[in-house]
Amino acid sequence: MKVLIVLKHRFALWTAPAWFAETLSAEFPDVQFVDRKNYDTIDTDIKDVDVVVSWSLKPEQLVHAKKLRWIHSTAAAIHQLMIPEIVNSNIVVTNARSVHGPVVAEHVLALMFALAKRLPSAIRMQPEHEWGQEAMTREQPPIRELRDSTLGLIGVGSIGSHVATIASAIGMRVFAVRMHPEKGIDWLQRNDPRLSQHRVYGPKDLDRVLRESDFVVITAPVTKATEKLIDTVAFRAMKPDAYLINVARGALIDETALIHALKEKRIGGAALDVFAEEPLPANSPLWDLDNVVITPHQAGIAHKLWERQHALFSQNLSRFLNGAPLIGMVNKKSGY
Repeated sequence: MKVLIVLKHRFALWTAPAWFAETLSAEFPDVQFVDRKNYDTIDTDIKDVDVVVSWSLKPEQLVHAKKLRWIHSTAAAIHQLMIPEIVNSNIVVTNARSVHGPVVAEHVLALMFALAKRLPSAIRMQPEHEWGQEAMTREQPPIRELRDSTLGLIGVGSIGSHVATIASAIGMRVFAVRMHPEKGIDWLQRNDPRLSQHRVYGPKDLDRVLRESDFVVITAPVTKATEKLIDTVAFRAMKPDAYLINVARGALIDETALIHALKEKRIGGAALDVFAEEPLPANSPLWDLDNVVITPHQAGIAHKLWERQHALFSQNLSRFLNGAPLIGMVNKKSGY
């Protein structure tokens, strides 16, 4: 059996370290591992592989893959793999949502606290040696508590579930929008006393959730139904002092509409980790808006990232070899 690892990215951390394949080779001596740092030889490499570890494959590359049975993405988002040649095949797709969920949820929590406590204002005043206590109390939206506020959660996958759990633990109400609301509140134990304050809605009730939320957090996957989901209509529905946080993908927001909403103060502000174009262009108006917190797609960064990636793939490879169900299976028809 042969496994092809091809994980090349402009950001060094997303490229698998050499020890990743070396450790797997020691664990699975009967499996051949081919570790490539670019796609230059993929047409040849992929001809006899059973498994590919990568974020994306092109149709012209798949033509050569005669034995391919499983693709594993080390990302949470897998929209780049949802091409007809894969969706309509018998190839199994898995992702690393269990690796990224807890880490990205921590980043969401950090952003919510930063916005609620107006930390960006304090940081801007620090180089000026300005004691801004009085000035910050006059700013809008005002400094607030997260406790007893309402979180509008758009998407309840691995990341969303972890966000909901943390938000509930600190006393926030969670109003979630998910594709299958019949799944209910599955991020808490059934006997948890906090269940009664949370709500779960379907996509048709998005406006209702936006109207009632103090913080709107986007953790949904990219599909045809979610592209530019948050648009001008959505911004009009949001509270004028509500904050928008996006840790999913930039494609879920109409960025032009967002810039207008922020400039016109239709919403309280935004914290953005992902953008329609990355890196965010230097001439983007978002850089200069004082009601925006920008982080450079760092929500998934963790110092033990590849240790966790290794643990997941190693466990899944054992399952694959033994014919057991895989962790992180993707529903290719749904796109997540």
